[in-house]
Parts: sequence; structure tokens; C-alpha cells
Amino acid sequence: MDTVFKRTLEEHAELVSRIESLTPAIDGAAQVILGCLQQGGSVFFCGNGGSAADCQHLAAEFTGRFLRERGPLAGVALTTDSSALTAIGNDYGFEEIFARQIAGLGKSDDCLVAISTSGNSRNVIRAVEAAKIIGVATIGLLGRDGGMLKEICDLAVVVPSETTARIQEMHILIGHSWCEAVDEMAEYRVEE
Repeated sequence: MDTVFKRTLEEHAELVSRIESLTPAIDGAAQVILGCLQQGGSVFFCGNGGSAADCQHLAAEFTGRFLRERGPLAGVALTTDSSALTAIGNDYGFEEIFARQIAGLGKSDDCLVAISTSGNSRNVIRAVEAAKIIGVATIGLLGRDGGMLKEICDLAVVVPSETTARIQEMHILIGHSWCEAVDEMAEYRVEE
């Protein structure tokens, strides 16, 4: 019997096999993140809805730990400060909720991971534009055809699917691979 779970699992597995071709971009993004952290920079994350949840999840993996014991790292989800989000949204508009934060907090040795399943989220685009002005490296973790973000990010990882749920599943898989790459950095490991 063809169940919803079986169909979901088949779609997931098929997409996993297709994203193997993204390995150079995924590894390149990991190197940008590693370089940022090695220079004492912060990794900022922004996105909406399920992507906002991924921002919080991945930032927590950096400040806490992933698989191995290590010191805390600067991972910041721009999706979590309700006072900033509501004040900026009220005073400047929803499109500015991430841009104002990255402009105020970001430095040239930082990195912004912009997560969008469509690649066209206006507030995420504005964050990337603001980051570029101050020299923050930008990584797009995107879906579908990459949208506008594919064109403006320094490095874009585009999951080739039209299904939001499958894109989000690949985004967290890719994000976890970045966390594991960070864990493997010897200088951040805590000797047991």
C-alpha cells in the first residue's frame, strides 16, 4: 500500500541523491563559515517561517555544541529578538527586520546565512544587501531556482525542488553538515 510516509520517504531519498551535485557549493560554504569563525567572527542567520526555525536551530548548534564537546561559537539567529523584530517592523517595515539588525551588529569578518525556500523573500534579500555594504560574507541556502538571492549572495546553495517541505529537509541536512565541519576544527575542540 502506498502511504503518505512511503511517498514522502521516496521523494526525500530522490532529492538527497540529486543534491550530491551541490557538494562543491556546500563545502565552499562550510569553508566560508569556518574562516569566519577562525577570524573571531559571528555567523548570522535569517529566514522566515520554517527557515526561521532552521536559523534558530543552527545558531544553537554553534553556541551550544553539535556532536563533539568544544567551546561556544558565535552563532546568531536574527529571527529571535521579538522587541527588535516588532520595533523595526513597525517603524521601518517588515522588509527591514533583518537588514537593520545585520547593519547594526555585523562586521566585515562575519558571515550571513540567508535561508529562503523561494530565494525571493524580500526581507532576506534586504539583509543580504545590507550585509554586502559592510563587507559581511553572504551564503544563500535556497530552493527552487534560487530566485533573486542566488544572484546577489557571494555563494548560493540551491536545492533543486519545488516542494517546500523537501527543500527544508535538505536545508537542515546541509546545515548539519556545516555544524559537523565546525566540530572537526581542532582548535575549537575541548580535550576530554
